[in-house]
Amino acid sequence: MYEDFDRCYRAVQSKDARFDGWFVTAVLTTRIYCRPSCPVRPPFARNLCFLPTAAAAQRAGFRACKRCRPDASPGSPEWNVRRDLVGRAMRLIADGTVDRLGVSGLASRLGYSTRQLERHLVAEVGAGPLALARAQRAQTARLLIETTGLPFADVAFAAGFSSIRQFNDTVRAVFDTTPTALRDRSRRGGAGAAPGVLTFRLPFRTPFAPESLFGHLAATAVPGCEEVRDGAYRRTLRLPAGCGIAALTPMPEHVLCQLSLDDLRDLPTAIARCRRLLDLDADPEAAVEVLAGDRLLADGVAKAPGRRIPGTVDETELAVRMVLGQQVSTAAARTHAARLVARHGPPVTDPAGGLTHLFPAAEDLVELDPATLGLPAARRRTIVALIGALASGEVEIGIGADRDRARDQLAAVTGVGPWTVEMIAMRGLGDPDAFPVSDMGIRKGAAALGLPAAGPDLDRRSRRWRPWRSYAAQYLWAALEHPINQWPPKGTS
Repeated sequence: MYEDFDRCYRAVQSKDARFDGWFVTAVLTTRIYCRPSCPVRPPFARNLCFLPTAAAAQRAGFRACKRCRPDASPGSPEWNVRRDLVGRAMRLIADGTVDRLGVSGLASRLGYSTRQLERHLVAEVGAGPLALARAQRAQTARLLIETTGLPFADVAFAAGFSSIRQFNDTVRAVFDTTPTALRDRSRRGGAGAAPGVLTFRLPFRTPFAPESLFGHLAATAVPGCEEVRDGAYRRTLRLPAGCGIAALTPMPEHVLCQLSLDDLRDLPTAIARCRRLLDLDADPEAAVEVLAGDRLLADGVAKAPGRRIPGTVDETELAVRMVLGQQVSTAAARTHAARLVARHGPPVTDPAGGLTHLFPAAEDLVELDPATLGLPAARRRTIVALIGALASGEVEIGIGADRDRARDQLAAVTGVGPWTVEMIAMRGLGDPDAFPVSDMGIRKGAAALGLPAAGPDLDRRSRRWRPWRSYAAQYLWAALEHPINQWPPKGTS
C-alpha cells in the first residue's frame, strides 16, 4: 500500500487511524516519521515519502515522532493474512526468533538461505531481519523504560541489546532522546500494578467488538491454566526463557495487559502472543466491507462490527484441545483438558490468582497414558498420534508454519478430520479464510439468520465471504444464546 502515494496522502490528510501500522509517513525536512493519524498538521506532499515499516524508516535515518509514537501502533494486518515467505518471516520476527536464534536460525526455520531471506525482506518491507529485530528491541526498551523502575543496564539486556552502549545509541537514534529523558517524561510508569507486574496498553484498529472474543476465551477456559478474575481474562504462558502470566482486560480504546514474567527477555514474545490471542492486528474494516454485503449477515455485522477471532498463545496447545473437544460440549472439553493440565502440566506460582499450571507441551505428553483421559478409544488413538506427530516435527503448526503444508500434515493424522483442521487453521494458524462448515454451532447460527444450514449449501454460500470466512464464523456463532458470546461471564462482575 505504501507505494500508492495518493491513497497514503489522503489517509494522512484525514488522520485516519485505520491505516496506522499499514505504513509510516516520513518527513524529508525534519527526518521524523509518524503514524498516518498523527495529530500534527501534515507537511506538503513534496516533503513526504511513505515507507512500509518503522524499521524501514529507522534504517533510512528517520526518528520516531514523540507525539504519535509510530513504533507503538498496531502491527500491519498484512503479515497475519499473507502465507508467503515474508509474512511467515514477519510473524517469527515479532515472536523474537531473531533475538533467540539469529538471522541464520530464522532462515533455517523458513527453509531459505540468509541471503535469500534478506533480499525478500528488503524488497517487501524496506529492511532486513536485523533491522526489523532492532526496531522491535527499541520498542521493548521504551516499554521497559516507561513502565518499570529497572536500572537501564537491566532494561538493555532484557530488551535484547548486547551492550549498554548499543542500547543508548539505539534509543538516541530512534527516539531522539536519552533513556533518562524517556523515563522522566513517562506519565504511567506502571502505576497501580502489583510489584513485579508490567502494565501495558495494547492498541487495536477500530471497530473492536470484544464481547464474543473474551466470552469465547472465558467459556472455554481450562481450569488451572486459564481463569476470569476481577474483570480480566488471565492465563499462563510458556515462553522461551521461562513462564509468565498474562491478565487481559478490554477497554474502550485499548486492551489493558498486565504481565508477570520469569525472565524479562520474554517481554516482546509475550506481547506478540497476547496480540495474536486477541487478533489485535486485524483489519476489521476489510472484513466488515465484505460480510456486510450479504444481506443475511448485514444486521449482525452492523450491530457489532469488528468481531475478532479468538486465537492462541501456543499452537500445539490449541491442536491438542481441539482434538479433546471433538464431538463433545464446551464443558466436557474443558473437563478433559483440565485433567491433562493437572496431571502433566508444569506447575506455576500465581500470588494474584488461581492459576496453577502451564498447559503441557507435546514433549511432556509423549509418555501419556490416554486411558487416564476418559475418552472414547478412537479419540485416544487420535490424541496419541497427534502428540507423536507434533513432538517429532512431522506436523509443524508454529507461528512461522506454511499454512497449506500444515493443513495437509494435520489431515494425514489418524482421526483428524475437516472440522479439526479448520478450527486449528482458524485459531492456531491465523487463516482468515478458514471455515469449519460442519461445526454444529455454525450451522445453528446460520439457520437462525436464515442462511442455509446444510453443509454443502452453507459451504457454497460462504464462498461469497472470502477471504474473510473465519470472521463470518464469529458472526454465525454470535447469533446463538451461548456462554461464548457473554462477557463478562454470568456470575462475575
